[in-house]
Amino acid sequence: MIRIAVLVSGGGTNLQALLYSQARGGRIVLVVSDRRGAYALSRAEAAGIPTSVVPRRKGDATLFEEELQQLLRANDIDLIVLAGFLSLLSADFVRKYPSRILNIHPSLIPSFCGKGYYGLKIHQAALERGVTISGATVHYVNEVPDGGEIVAQQAVPVLPGDTPQSLQKRIMEEAEWVLLPRCTGEVCRRLEEEMEIEQLLGTNRYPGRGILMGLSPEGASVVAYFLMGRSNNSRNRVLALDGQSVRTEAFDASAMEDPSLIIYHPLRQVGSTLIVTNGDQSDTIASFLSEGKSFKEALETRLYEPDGPNYTPRISGIFEQADPPSYTLSILKREEGECRRYFFPYPKPRKGRGNLIHTYASDGNPLPSFEGEPKEVTIDQDIQTFSQRIWESLDEENRISLYVRYTDLAQGKIEERLINKHTR
Repeated sequence: MIRIAVLVSGGGTNLQALLYSQARGGRIVLVVSDRRGAYALSRAEAAGIPTSVVPRRKGDATLFEEELQQLLRANDIDLIVLAGFLSLLSADFVRKYPSRILNIHPSLIPSFCGKGYYGLKIHQAALERGVTISGATVHYVNEVPDGGEIVAQQAVPVLPGDTPQSLQKRIMEEAEWVLLPRCTGEVCRRLEEEMEIEQLLGTNRYPGRGILMGLSPEGASVVAYFLMGRSNNSRNRVLALDGQSVRTEAFDASAMEDPSLIIYHPLRQVGSTLIVTNGDQSDTIASFLSEGKSFKEALETRLYEPDGPNYTPRISGIFEQADPPSYTLSILKREEGECRRYFFPYPKPRKGRGNLIHTYASDGNPLPSFEGEPKEVTIDQDIQTFSQRIWESLDEENRISLYVRYTDLAQGKIEERLINKHTR
């Protein structure tokens, strides 16, 4: 799910409209104001949304934007929505978020927009001009105030006897509060569809462990598994080939503190079925499949990891390398004190596309679990190119190991790439 930051300066009526529509493609994870005491912050706090204030300092716009950008990065923000945010953002700032900043403006752009047009001034200008129709516009933000690509507009009639206040109220109720949530949801869904490895992983400092399954453009089965670590113990690992399997092992055996939960076979094969997991549930799945039982039956016997307060999810996948090929991904995670088991089958995978699932939604303490369905990504034909894209997208400090396998399903030919941060 797309992680949204909403930037506000005042009362937050548009923020409230967004909060009412949380299920429409994205999740608001942060509300930031440039003004202390803005009522919008109280709205966010009442909804359980984390808030922050980055005050605008006269004559120091650079420091303001540096603090804001640091906050957005720390919260792994995918989309920024300006909802009554009165601070202008510099060209350098907005270029860092191409087509990732939305704004709502209470007029039909290009009318009554640009520098100096805000609040009641917009509606006063519309009445002075004598227009019979006004409205609201949602647009992407670029270096020109109110000059970015228009996403959608909603017209609202100007009535005889209108005042700036009455026109403002009508535009908010009939246009802004409808248009902004709808456009935000549509953009979130588009971003989820279009996200590439670089965007999904490059904006997440700590996705944890991850599994990717899919098909190359020519139809080879593709599986990938990556490891990350924050503690010395979890960072003291490498991936190693073990026949048709892959195992984790200590880089420095003398420094290994606790092998539980970090030493296992993430990849095993039973017949034509490839198993990939982030723990020893790969052994459970292999045992069940060998006995003619199912993937789901195997995972019904397992729980999330007992590493409170994180309670790391167990992620697993099986790839049926048959004709036609298919795969299923799964996550077992702790919700409301219980273990919830989710399965995501892909009976007709598309060539050149795959699905990625990982343990954590972002960095944090405790670490928040992955949410929603596995993300769809593009897969390259060349294994070396694809492996390098994944590796370079992972946070340099926290990445540990990566394994990628391409299998020609017609000939059974296997190509493998193994990258370890630690080398002997």
